[in-house]
Amino acid sequence: MSIPLLDLKQQYSSIQDELLPQLAEMCASQQFILGPKVEELEAKIAAYCGGAFGIGVSSGSDALQIALMAEQIGPGDEVITTAYTFFATAGAVCRYGATPVFVDIDPATFNIDVNQIEAKITPKTKAIIPVHLYGQSADIDAVMAIARKHNLVVIEDACQAIGAEYQGKRVASIGDYGCLSFFPSKNLGCFGDGGMVICNDPAKAEKLRILRNHGMAPQYHHHLIGSNFRLDALQALVLLVKLPHLDDWASGRQKNAADYNELFAGVENLTVPAVAPYASRHVFNQYIVRIGAGKRDAVWNGLKEMGIGSAVYYPIPLHLQECFKELGYKQGDFPESERAANETLALPIFPELTMSQKEQVAEAVKSLLKK
Repeated sequence: MSIPLLDLKQQYSSIQDELLPQLAEMCASQQFILGPKVEELEAKIAAYCGGAFGIGVSSGSDALQIALMAEQIGPGDEVITTAYTFFATAGAVCRYGATPVFVDIDPATFNIDVNQIEAKITPKTKAIIPVHLYGQSADIDAVMAIARKHNLVVIEDACQAIGAEYQGKRVASIGDYGCLSFFPSKNLGCFGDGGMVICNDPAKAEKLRILRNHGMAPQYHHHLIGSNFRLDALQALVLLVKLPHLDDWASGRQKNAADYNELFAGVENLTVPAVAPYASRHVFNQYIVRIGAGKRDAVWNGLKEMGIGSAVYYPIPLHLQECFKELGYKQGDFPESERAANETLALPIFPELTMSQKEQVAEAVKSLLKK
């Protein structure tokens, strides 16, 4: 029996009776840009994350961009971030002419190694972007302490981690800005692209609202140069229907992770995900195992042949990407990021996964490791 890496059809079937009438009502209204549904979602997501304000935007990538835009970070500026994450984190920095400065990761959590940040700070440094990767908080208090010491802005990339907690505090509400993604594969996903910025400063929130709509305030009066970063009302409606289910879905992911951990106990050349002591709630956007002894690709390919979904999310760390070659990094500069790129594999973790499916995945991985 084939098992997908992610099965959104099951999720949709559980909410379609609630969702479809509301979609029909919105289509009849023909009100699709911003409006009351977006405002309702902004308030509810901000409250869910423990923040004061939510500003809906067009994607997680645009959430990162608009936060940098609000801080006027651009040419000549440097932004410190991790070498091991999705491209959008560093791509947003370059989009405005600033320079990403990479830091290696903690090998246990795959998140930024906070002990390496301070050495990378220069007079050009303006911000730090820690990433809460795979659904687990980075050591955000340590990041904040460094940032406050050096008067730097902190932009949390929480695009994979809505609902994750650091010592009981929800991520995305701790830094100066918190960026969320509602890409369909995320724990809370819409029917296309969508994102949000969380912040606690009313002046920052108002500036973000103006910037996302071409810098207009009021209409046709442009005091700032913004862009079109608006969140569609249709996507907000979908997310409002899904949001009440999010904690149950997160519990399902946590249960699946715990079951996998038991199924993989004692398996050689395989390491299950570590949960940091400060990560009081890991929401498992992905379940990432390490496969050592050079066997990762063999297991990955073997699972494909068996019809079992798996993925290597970041096979090339950012410092070795072709588009960043002018930054001057080379192989060996960030050994933990490079090792993670060569050893990690994502296994199915979606909430609807059955016990028999988990057992099938585990048995397949174990059989491939023995070959």
